[in-house]
Amino acid sequence: MGTSKTRDKLIEMARHLFAKNGVEDTTMNDIAVASGKGRRTLYTYFKSKDEVFYAVIEQEMTRMSQRLRLVATKELEPEDKLVQLIYAHLSLIKEAVVRNGNLRAEFFRNIWLVEKVRKVFDQTEIDLIQQIIMQGIRQGKFDVTNIRMSVDILHYCIKGLEVPYIYGRLGNSISISRPMVKQVIHRAMAKIDRPDEKIEN
Repeated sequence: MGTSKTRDKLIEMARHLFAKNGVEDTTMNDIAVASGKGRRTLYTYFKSKDEVFYAVIEQEMTRMSQRLRLVATKELEPEDKLVQLIYAHLSLIKEAVVRNGNLRAEFFRNIWLVEKVRKVFDQTEIDLIQQIIMQGIRQGKFDVTNIRMSVDILHYCIKGLEVPYIYGRLGNSISISRPMVKQVIHRAMAKIDRPDEKIEN
């Protein structure tokens, strides 16, 4: 088994154990035994359980980034693509929390660590939002005078919706809230008649 596959197997087994027993009640020995590897092999890749936990979250974020990129490649109108990106983000976060059982408590308890790990995920999303907004501008669908600020506002709004969405507090249902989100996006960025203004990057 290659180096990458061995590491991935250790991370995935650790994720299962963390989800089942919690991080605190899982030991490095538990991970080594469950993965069928010796402690020496485990410590070759990770110096501590904190490093394993970091790697678990990092892998989750990488998986989510890949799925967001797939949404951004779809042949859709810019506002539809933004809405799909928003719901993909929220659904992926909820899926990660739900499928990780006891580990989800650690996500919220160690939010500083999660924020550190998710920097790459956040930057990926920021880049994708900017690409979509630029696509909308080129197509004459969006009228955005400050792209950077618009991207940041949208990104942080999505992050702010994570907990309400996970707990089912975002509207009455997805079918009701999705058209509303699309309407908000369209009204915020739609092309309107006004004197030409210089676009700020």
